[in-house]
Amino acid sequence: MVNKTRASSTSRRGKGRGRSAGGKGRFKDLSTSVSSLSLQDRPESAVDDNDGEEDHISEGEEASSGSEIHDIQIEVPVAMWDFGHCDPRRCSGKKLARLGLIKELKIGSRFRGIVVTPKATRVISPSDSDLILKGGLAVVECSWARLDDVPFGKIASPNERLLPYLIATNPTNYGKPWRLNCVEALAAAFYITGFNSYAEKLLSGFGWGSSFWSVNQIYLERYQKCATSEDVIMAQETLMNELEERYNDARKTETLDGLGEDLLVANPNRQQEIPENHSESE
Repeated sequence: MVNKTRASSTSRRGKGRGRSAGGKGRFKDLSTSVSSLSLQDRPESAVDDNDGEEDHISEGEEASSGSEIHDIQIEVPVAMWDFGHCDPRRCSGKKLARLGLIKELKIGSRFRGIVVTPKATRVISPSDSDLILKGGLAVVECSWARLDDVPFGKIASPNERLLPYLIATNPTNYGKPWRLNCVEALAAAFYITGFNSYAEKLLSGFGWGSSFWSVNQIYLERYQKCATSEDVIMAQETLMNELEERYNDARKTETLDGLGEDLLVANPNRQQEIPENHSESE
């Protein structure tokens, strides 16, 4: 789930280009930092123990895009509240569960790490890395068309966060701003907070997964350079202004360079702004 912090404004995106999900060595990867925690502070992993999961993982669902990704162990809890809105065969959250990469939470259960949710008031930032190290990362798995049916009041966490402007690359909502599905939202949060290899591990289970970094590289690298939530908001504003200027320049020369009117999209994540009709997030 994601959310734009400018409540009433709209935005346009540029045509994403970039490298694949690997090779992001410019920024420090915090994914190995869990091992440095004391036994008392180290969280109980939600994905280290895969006993009983192997029988449910088909050959085509192996979370591996090379030996390095295959060997990565996510050493913080990764979880979701699943409301069963999506087709189980296409739901990214359910696929992560089949791969043993995510734990399903009961409605009403409390999660002490970071929770990506549209009812949050604070944007995620690199400063949240310690909370993820100690408590993990969770997301709400539901349909964009049924957000009003989600009892967000029963999803308990003291650390709820929004995601800044990013572009979906999942097959259902490809190219649409804000419409990230479950695995994209988790990967985005991991990237922004410095856990690059954890993001890649989650995305590696999907044939389209590497395109998420390629399309969003310019945004994710800007957000990774920030320190606080306020910095991320400022970076988002700068990026969106740049996209607007690029679009206007393209219109003047009548060369749209891949841009279109569909990029003028209000953020659907903030509940009070949600239009009546939405595509499914799967």
